[in-house]
Amino acid sequence: MELEPEAEHGCEMPDPPDAQADRAFMRLALDQAQNAWLLGEVPVGAVLVREGKVLATGYNRPVGDSDPTAHAEIVALRQAASLLGNYRLLGCTLYVTLEPCAMCAMALLHARVQRVVFGAFDPKTGAGGSVLNLFAESRLNHHAQLHGGVEAAACGALLQEFFRERRRLSAQARAGDVERAGEGDAREAASGGIEVKHLDEPEEDFDV
Repeated sequence: MELEPEAEHGCEMPDPPDAQADRAFMRLALDQAQNAWLLGEVPVGAVLVREGKVLATGYNRPVGDSDPTAHAEIVALRQAASLLGNYRLLGCTLYVTLEPCAMCAMALLHARVQRVVFGAFDPKTGAGGSVLNLFAESRLNHHAQLHGGVEAAACGALLQEFFRERRRLSAQARAGDVERAGEGDAREAASGGIEVKHLDEPEEDFDV
C-alpha cells in the first residue's frame, strides 16, 4: 500500500471514512507531544487505539530515559503490550504526530498494528513515504494501512516552535559565554581566540 503525499508533496491526501475520529485522536497525540516538550524532549506524541478506545499513550523520552529507542511510538507499543500481555497488537491504530522513522515503522509492523496515522512529514528520517516507505515494502510479511498529514499543520508548528525556542536559548547561552570570556580576557575575546561550542544545538528539521 503506497502512501499518497500531502499537499506539499504534490497532491492532497483524501480523507478516510473515519477522518473526524482520526483528527480527534491526533489531537490527543499532540497533548502527549506537549508532555515531551515540558521535559525538554523533541515534542512527538503517540496514542494507540483499539475499538475506538485509547489503549496506550507515549511521548518522546530518549534523553530522559537514556534510551535511544524511546521514541513516542515505541513507548506506546511497550505500554500496550505490557497491558495486554501480548506483543502482537492486532486490530490497533497508532496515531503519532510525526512520520515514523525506520526503527518505529518496523516495530509497528512486528507488533501487527493494523493502521498507522501520522501528522507531520519528516523529510530527513521518515519511513512512511518521505525517505522510504517500509509500510509498502512487498517483501515484508506484514503490512499496515497508512495515512499521513492528519493535523499536519498543528503537528509541524509544534516542532518548529520547539526548535525555534532551542535556537533562541542556544544563542543566548553563546552570548553569555562570550560575555563572560570577555570579562576574563577582553583582548583574547576581541581577537577571536575564544571559540564557544554547544553540543546540543537543535537540528533545523524534524530529525528525532
